[in-house]
Amino acid sequence: MTMVAADTVYIGINPVSSRKDYFYAILDQDLNLLEMQAADGDMLISRLAEQHSGVVAVNAPSGVNRGVLRASLAAADPSGDHQFRGVDIRLAEYVLRQKGIKVSGTPSREELCPGWIQSGFRLYEELSKLGYQSFPSEQAALSWIETHPYACFCVLLEAAPFPQPTLEGRLQRQLVLHEKGVRINDPMEFFEEITRFKLLNGILPLDTIFTFEQLDVLVAAYTAWTVDTQMNAFSLIGDAAEGRMALPVKELGEKY
Repeated sequence: MTMVAADTVYIGINPVSSRKDYFYAILDQDLNLLEMQAADGDMLISRLAEQHSGVVAVNAPSGVNRGVLRASLAAADPSGDHQFRGVDIRLAEYVLRQKGIKVSGTPSREELCPGWIQSGFRLYEELSKLGYQSFPSEQAALSWIETHPYACFCVLLEAAPFPQPTLEGRLQRQLVLHEKGVRINDPMEFFEEITRFKLLNGILPLDTIFTFEQLDVLVAAYTAWTVDTQMNAFSLIGDAAEGRMALPVKELGEKY
């Protein structure tokens, strides 16, 4: 385990839209949840500027598709017989798809990207201005990584999770984070609160279960903690030229 400074934090961020909104969570080195909320760009940048040591994990691509995959396939098939249909994506996204993890692809031009991806690009630029460096960087007290929440949950669960917005999907995601040591409510207590009366009257203790937006930033923050404190317990996939993606397991399975 890597020694970390007492004030080191691990921040997971979701770019929500192209206009202003982000959602973020902050964990300390003991995986206590310090903060979790929505923020506009100015508020988020101000919060990031206050940090002295830590890792930020962003749930968005860190670069556009630069044709790394297409070039690699072309080099492997110089005869030109290889069919390139469906490979106009980043290498990291291709690796995930090959393992059954369904992720969207990133276009080759920024203006063609959805608003949340463009918002992510601007966030990476702001992180650079604030002195955050791309992980891994041994000299940097502050660094950033790219990650993907759905892929993180797939590899942690070793299977595709239940659909994201459903109650069972939220319970499942919160449970795996709780079992990994994140100091949040044990979602199994949800079932202890259910009585015949409450169920008949439509009263469920949903306030103990996080929303999927909250779970996405929590797994990103957990991934940031993993890459900083758990040596050789994470994976980096993709190519540095277009963005490598961090996942919180040492080795990826064959299929999810």
